[in-house]
Amino acid sequence: MKTTNNEVAERKEAAERKRAIDALNSIVSKAMQGFRPPENLTVSEWADKHRVLSPETSAEPGPWRTSRTPYLKEPMDAFTDPKVRHVVMVAASQVGKSEMLNNIMGYIIHQDPGSILLIEPTVTDAKEYSKLRISPMIRDSAILRRLVSSIKNKDGSNTVLQKSYPGGILTMCGSTEAHALASKPIKNVLGDERDRWATSAGREGDPWSLAMARQTTFYNAKSFEVSTPTIKGASAIEKAFYTGTQERWCTKCPHCGEYHNIRWSDIRYEYNAKEVNGKNVFDVKTVYYVCPECGGISYEHQMKRSPAKWIAENPDAYENGTRSFWLNAFCSPWKSWDSIVLEYLEALGDIEKLKVKYNTLFGELWEDRGGLEDEDAFLARREEYKAELPSGVLVLTAGVDVQDDRLEYEVVGYGLRNESWGIKRGQIMGRPDDPQVWETLDDILKHVYRYESGKGLRISMTFVDDGGHFTQQVRHECSKRIGMRVFDCKGFAGDGRPFTSPPKKVQIMLRGRYIGTCWQYQLGVDAGKQMIMDNLKVQTPGPRYCHFPKNDDCGYGHAFFVGLLSEHLVYKEHNRNPWVWEKIPGHERNEPLDCRNYSLAAFKALAPDMDALLRRSKTTASGAEAKKPAPAIKKAAKPRSIEQRMNNFFDW
Repeated sequence: MKTTNNEVAERKEAAERKRAIDALNSIVSKAMQGFRPPENLTVSEWADKHRVLSPETSAEPGPWRTSRTPYLKEPMDAFTDPKVRHVVMVAASQVGKSEMLNNIMGYIIHQDPGSILLIEPTVTDAKEYSKLRISPMIRDSAILRRLVSSIKNKDGSNTVLQKSYPGGILTMCGSTEAHALASKPIKNVLGDERDRWATSAGREGDPWSLAMARQTTFYNAKSFEVSTPTIKGASAIEKAFYTGTQERWCTKCPHCGEYHNIRWSDIRYEYNAKEVNGKNVFDVKTVYYVCPECGGISYEHQMKRSPAKWIAENPDAYENGTRSFWLNAFCSPWKSWDSIVLEYLEALGDIEKLKVKYNTLFGELWEDRGGLEDEDAFLARREEYKAELPSGVLVLTAGVDVQDDRLEYEVVGYGLRNESWGIKRGQIMGRPDDPQVWETLDDILKHVYRYESGKGLRISMTFVDDGGHFTQQVRHECSKRIGMRVFDCKGFAGDGRPFTSPPKKVQIMLRGRYIGTCWQYQLGVDAGKQMIMDNLKVQTPGPRYCHFPKNDDCGYGHAFFVGLLSEHLVYKEHNRNPWVWEKIPGHERNEPLDCRNYSLAAFKALAPDMDALLRRSKTTASGAEAKKPAPAIKKAAKPRSIEQRMNNFFDW
């Protein structure tokens, strides 16, 4: 059957109508894509779905998994919280903070197009970040590769410092570029390594303030600043952190169930050291965490498997639109605790290296010591003693600091005009409720320390700190050693407190049962620390000079001086007592300072007549014995009460 001309014409007309409809649908479809709402995703959900880590920048290339770094979920998702306008992240190295910034940029480009300004410390940093991190991310994440213009395009829409995409432009610059910071309106501002920024963008002022001024026309503007911390009091990221919710990543203790931020001050470690070609080589044997709540010991694998969460110290700041987070490397899946401790040990003795480790590993601020010499200078000024006791020592006292897993002690000799000699210091490992620990301490306290002449001297008084988790056990052990002049002491901080005061009775309760009392000295420890630091500044042997033995068996190695120089005075403007003692980063183990403080307090409480002791020592040394009258026959006296004995004791 032949097809008529009319049928052919109708078919052609139908085909033309279909082509026209298809073309119209294609045009409308493309136009409607602009009205399609974005997926209802947070930044972390977007990253889990679309982000691919590049081999150049990641030790684990491939699809992004937020579960690998759970601590980054809330900081990333805070960016998509409509109530949050400003996010602050203080972070150590190797925790994924750069990838977190990349995820935020990828989310904006794909889900919420708008202008982005990424500010690096310098233009060179911005170029390197673009080449080493942004470009690989775009190349390896398919959704971004389709959206961001190719750098090969001749229209100039994609350069090293500028990437265009539908709905916006990513601009990268250095903190010194005032023209880039103060020209076009910007919806999203991201600041990387804030503490390394210039203090002023040319003559225009603070770079962050200039960038914030560019957001004023956007009701939904967002800003995110991140940095490794640097120097306390001069850290921009520290100041920003305290304007927000002040959240810290806290891990649940496997023993007591309490959540705490894992800090360097709660890390304990054991290691071996040997000298190879004049350099110290360290071998870390074990590293563990001591819970500040219960004193329980946990190892790295236990803590990294334990539940963890962000805990805010200032949650009300959320209502003002600012969330802030502080993170260290102890939670990093790529950094072992052994490697952290090893890097710390290798940096000891080099202040600049130690500063870097504190900032990049511990995620903590660094403080300069001030006018004191460093530990290396004190190591160098150690001296050879001819005997256990140098000739200038007239009185011995001891200070004992109680920790959950050990006692630390120092025996100090004192001479005329507050000249002092370190005699022996060390640690007795074991819990303070173990009698064997105290028996070992007895050996130290009962020991007769001898001069070159062979004459000996015993410790006249010992102060034992009862702070911590074993207060009642310490009081009980001190009460049993009253005949050895071993006293419980308790330190109180605060300006204006006297260093020592007359002792008072305190109760001893063991297992909920009252068993008696002991004498306790209450110390104004700030006054003692000031005396110690003032004495350490004296450079010439004589009044107030501090001597230390060179014999390593006495315990005066590098770790001792790190601990002795562990604190300094800091001015807190809004405190009622503005001057406070704080630990210096790199000097978290302050037990040597505490032991020296308790020993000095014992010497001050004893208040001996040093001139009389000097005369007695000279008489004894010369062999001349003063004639003593024959003892008179006395009637037997009634036994004296402990109060009467103590009254006579303190009349010295």
